[in-house]
Amino acid sequence: MIEAEVHLSLHNFLRSQAGFPSWPHHLTMARLVARALRLGRSALIQVGAVCGYQGRYRTSFVASALMWHGPVTIVAPEAVQQRLLRVEIPRLQQWLPANKPIRTGDAWPGSEFRGLLLTSPEAWLKGLLAGNDSFPQGIPTIIDGVDDLEDWVRDQLTQEIRPYDWEQLMLACPHQAEVIREARVQLTREMFQHPANPYECYLITQPETEILNRLYLDLDQTGLPDSWKQFWQQFHHSYENSAPHRPIPTSPPLFWATIDRRQGLFSLHYAPIELGKILSPIWQRQPVVLIGSALEPETEASLFRQRLGVEDVTCLRFSADSQGEAIQLYLPHKLPLPNTPEFQAAFIHKVRTLLCLSATASGLTVVLVGDVPLKSRVGAILASEFGSRVQVEKTCLDENGILISGWEYWRDHQTVLPAPQLLIIATLPLPSLENPLVAGRVAHYKRSHQDWFRLYLLPAALNELQRAIAPVRESQGIVALLDSRVVNRSYGAQILAALSPLARINYLDPSLFSQTNQEDAAND
Repeated sequence: MIEAEVHLSLHNFLRSQAGFPSWPHHLTMARLVARALRLGRSALIQVGAVCGYQGRYRTSFVASALMWHGPVTIVAPEAVQQRLLRVEIPRLQQWLPANKPIRTGDAWPGSEFRGLLLTSPEAWLKGLLAGNDSFPQGIPTIIDGVDDLEDWVRDQLTQEIRPYDWEQLMLACPHQAEVIREARVQLTREMFQHPANPYECYLITQPETEILNRLYLDLDQTGLPDSWKQFWQQFHHSYENSAPHRPIPTSPPLFWATIDRRQGLFSLHYAPIELGKILSPIWQRQPVVLIGSALEPETEASLFRQRLGVEDVTCLRFSADSQGEAIQLYLPHKLPLPNTPEFQAAFIHKVRTLLCLSATASGLTVVLVGDVPLKSRVGAILASEFGSRVQVEKTCLDENGILISGWEYWRDHQTVLPAPQLLIIATLPLPSLENPLVAGRVAHYKRSHQDWFRLYLLPAALNELQRAIAPVRESQGIVALLDSRVVNRSYGAQILAALSPLARINYLDPSLFSQTNQEDAAND
């Protein structure tokens, strides 16, 4: 069987590679992927946050894909594709008994192709969601990095009306140009009455909806630009179903606007909230192997699967290395809660203390601040005291630099930065209800009488938190989590469980940052 062949060949390959990054689960993962290919049965694999950050697991599934006799698609971001093409695949091809052709592209090369195709999530999802034949049915597909799958799908399904689309609409409907222009002026007036927020986006309100509906009724719907056809189709369906005499649909789309206040422009957007029903037919087209780092604490990842419509799959979750991946977690008890006026001053004072105590230690320090105004303030205050060591969301850093960053920036750039010795976290990465898009999704859960915190906010925070601290596990550094909700709220136990393995400390001492102390803590 292919499982035995992959196991033996990969075992011999790993033994031959002096200095190859060790991971104890290579053979288990390779066998499971090979089994999925042989049986045509889908699988969901969680490799762990550290392994996901390092990418060690990719050797396993690439070996199975190369040795499988039939065609295979690997869906991965461009950076991962380049790693596979330049490192993983050539290294394995020199050793494994496989001579499979390799291609990259945005569509399947042709019915006769029996090799391995590498494609991007955007291309793969675009083809399948559009229902075209760019990716035929039945070809086993391995999707790498499914921690971001929900965002990838929602990005593909988001429809937009940009400022230039209004010009295109007027060109397509010259006899109604004045009506279109007046509607745009009215919308601009309404949009810019919204108070400013850090996200510069706003859910579309009832007066704005009425303006759009009047424009819809005034327009001749034939001969419209494609962007407007798609927009009106979705908008009119939502508007009709949300009228007082109609029941609210189970899954209305999320409509919002983004504003450029400096230029006086706005864009309209809509996207589905529920993705499961949309994606369920895709998973039935072919067997898929979904690979993520830390989707959920449970092996079955039931919430992830429910949100994305993944049903009958074999689930596997690899445990963390309790020795090599332990962190020291500083968790103070008496800090003010993040939603109190006293928090900002107490947080900045604690950051100063940590930076002063770690001044003699080498290595990068990262301060993660999700609140946009607080991030700017912290950057300015620390730069006035620590000079050019402090940078706000930049990758050009001194050897002992201090990076002030939001969660998204850190997630996108952590692989190109050195692993920090000290990671300071201001607050848990719970999606903010001040973000209109988060508020819109929470409203959907409330309409459905579902536990929006347990089903949406907390899983999102756990996933973000585990991925953020993965580089610190590699350096066996210190994480300072300055959000006292971990201590004072019932869900704090779930946060601590997700952060394990760890050594918890509640005191500060310069010796904490000595190399000897960190090595001793890691060995405890």
